[in-house]
Amino acid sequence: MRFSGWVAVGILFAVLAAPLPILAGDNWPNLHGPTNNGHSDATGLPLTWSETENIVWKTPIHDLGWSSPVIWGSQIWLTTATKDGKKSYAVCIDKETGKVLHDRLLFETEKPEDTLRYNSYASPTPAIKAGRVFVSFGSYGSACLDTATGNTIWSRRDLPCNHWRGPASSPILFENLMIVHYDGFDHQYVIALDQATGETVWKTPREVEYGTTDGDVMKAFSTPVVFEIDGVQQLVSPTSKATLAYDPRTGKELWRVRYKEFSVAARPIFRDGVLYLNTGFGRANLLAVKPGRGDLTDTNIIWKQEKGVPSEPTELLIGDLLFMCHDKGTAQCLDAKTGKEVWQTRLGGDYSATPLYADGKIYFFSQQGICTVIAPEREFKKLAANKFEEGFRASPAVSGKALYLRTLTHLYRVEAK
Repeated sequence: MRFSGWVAVGILFAVLAAPLPILAGDNWPNLHGPTNNGHSDATGLPLTWSETENIVWKTPIHDLGWSSPVIWGSQIWLTTATKDGKKSYAVCIDKETGKVLHDRLLFETEKPEDTLRYNSYASPTPAIKAGRVFVSFGSYGSACLDTATGNTIWSRRDLPCNHWRGPASSPILFENLMIVHYDGFDHQYVIALDQATGETVWKTPREVEYGTTDGDVMKAFSTPVVFEIDGVQQLVSPTSKATLAYDPRTGKELWRVRYKEFSVAARPIFRDGVLYLNTGFGRANLLAVKPGRGDLTDTNIIWKQEKGVPSEPTELLIGDLLFMCHDKGTAQCLDAKTGKEVWQTRLGGDYSATPLYADGKIYFFSQQGICTVIAPEREFKKLAANKFEEGFRASPAVSGKALYLRTLTHLYRVEAK
């Protein structure tokens, strides 16, 4: 069968006019990236930079926020809020030019709690997919926005929680659900909202023995992760005094691990049948746990490391090694099978951002604006140290051959020229 020349031209035109597919490596859809663990398969990323080296663009972000950038296609989204917490915004930036495309005032709060000494009012990282971005400011409001127009599809302001030290748990997307923690001073629960409408699909109160009525001990900051464990999708959900797993479709509890620490911020890691759980503030422990059913505390902990474990940044699991940096600047490498220390060294500075593993390197980002780059090896090997004027609270994002780094005042596109 022969096609006429006009038909062939028409087919060719349609192919050329169709939008190019978005490569998986181009998107950074949520906190800690597409694999939820701070890993990127990007190559060709810059090793060194400064305020004058390897900067494609630098865009000021008004007010204050510690949320990390998320990326879909040509758009970058993040949140910010006034320092007094009375106004909350979602901001969209063009990935290629750094130009602000949308700057939406979403919520106004007359009397926010006193957060500034401990946190920002815009710390939860958005989650994004094709056509929609989901933002949360904790009890101050959550919303779904159209990414093309910036218009609000739905919003919720009726989810109670006194965050006291500020919201930090980021929303995640699972099937048709947006799932988020509300672990506050007075209320502690996990809730799943319908992505299309914002309506509540399920809500599960935390049934945890806190051993106190002190709200600072009862609250937490962590973001959950959905893992497939033994063929079953499980929402692994850290909070104060325990990590629990739920059925992500129903909110039914599957298992739990108890501990004495509180206010967990780091996220869980899972690989090869082992969960790695950070127990939070107090004195953070790192637990290696074999998943199961019921209460696993006394039966399924494989090993426990008590020395030098961070309370805020999430660890990186690379091969058979765990890499981490303590909040006060001590980097450490552990053997993932035994929990034993391989090396430890002092980087200096303070840390809350989760490190990045990309292009065969580990990037640590300090609150003083220094990024230390090391090799992921059994011996400490420093490759570079890069300095920005302002410090890092947000975790990094990656797209293509570029790093997207948010400091306290700006968003940078860092790329080798």
